[in-house]
Amino acid sequence: MPEVSPEQVDCILEVSRILGSTDDPQAVICRVADCLRDILDAERATVFEYHPKTDELVAAAGHGPDGTLMESLEDIRVPLGTGIAGTAGANHTIINIPDAYADDRFYRGVDEKTGYRTRSILTIPLIAVDVNELVGVAQILNRRAGPFGADCERIATALAAQSAVAMRRSRLLTDRLELVKLQHDLDIARDIQTATFPGNFPETPDWEIYGWSMPADATGGDAFDAVEVDGGAMLMVGDATGHGIGPAISVTQVRSMLRMAVRLDASLLDLVRELNQQLWQDTSAMQFVTAWFGRLDNEAGTIESIAAGHGPMMLLRADGSVESIEADAPPLGVLETLMIDSATMIDMHPGDLLAIPSDGIFEATDETGEMYGVNRMVDLLRDSRGQSLRDNLELLRADTEAFRAERPAQDDRTILAVRRCT
Repeated sequence: MPEVSPEQVDCILEVSRILGSTDDPQAVICRVADCLRDILDAERATVFEYHPKTDELVAAAGHGPDGTLMESLEDIRVPLGTGIAGTAGANHTIINIPDAYADDRFYRGVDEKTGYRTRSILTIPLIAVDVNELVGVAQILNRRAGPFGADCERIATALAAQSAVAMRRSRLLTDRLELVKLQHDLDIARDIQTATFPGNFPETPDWEIYGWSMPADATGGDAFDAVEVDGGAMLMVGDATGHGIGPAISVTQVRSMLRMAVRLDASLLDLVRELNQQLWQDTSAMQFVTAWFGRLDNEAGTIESIAAGHGPMMLLRADGSVESIEADAPPLGVLETLMIDSATMIDMHPGDLLAIPSDGIFEATDETGEMYGVNRMVDLLRDSRGQSLRDNLELLRADTEAFRAERPAQDDRTILAVRRCT
């Protein structure tokens, strides 16, 4: 840091105290503008905040002709490296212009519009020296005692360092608070979504029903449900495109509409058609939900099945054979009318197991990029069929987690399964 006189040190310390008295980013920026103007005995100051995403300097606070801070700066933006402020920011150097009208880089349009006369300009990059990071740029106009001299540059450099630290600290604190709030909101969303998953599954002496879901993020784009109905159960597995808040809302909407249809005793075909129509109206062309719906009939030993873009479903027969059941129709929300006239009827014999996974299970990868795969899932379920269905699926959960070796999940993982016991 350049040499600073004892008097200037006192001023800088006072500025540090003032800047440290608030954590509000805008209040800090306004105080930076006031402090730079007042310490350097100038008429006006403008502080630009650097936005890395757009690589621009955006005017955040500045004094008007009467010396008070303006309420609006009319969205003044300067690309980094352009003009006086942009050049100072890009090069991390002070630009001291003693006679603005004698410098070709000075833009006179603002003066001509406002009637203000700019005489001298001191432009200072605001750099957080501990991380060598550009935080912004300050411009101070018209020192009352004449052009800005070397002493002004020395104190401006010290002030800029203090200002940059204060601005960066307040921004980091604000970002941290926003992250805390976002995490709190995500926790609430996760709790709401998790509460929609069935805690208790329909019970009947002749059948086992069980499932689980593990989101890749705080909230997931997968959902499943199992609702007891007269003579059996209504079942659903849904997988919205992507994972996170948006897909979670879409797939939870499907689950909610399923519950309403059950209350209205709608047929499976009508239920799926109406769901598709509603999603087509509510979502964009880039958003859709693959879903499987099934209606279990206890007495008949059948599952009426409709798969909208969802598959494969794996039917493990008691004799060891495996049938892969593919989708019957496009995903929900893609077409206005779902082109399907009837459901598929699956005959379930004693010992048969129908597994409906989302693709996040068999597309899970290990550290080499190898996928878990459908065959591995089928082999595990077949080899453990002597256990309860709950134990079967919990073993699958543990195996897929071990396969990923604690690597971040790329997609949500969900499975629902039904097994006929007798």
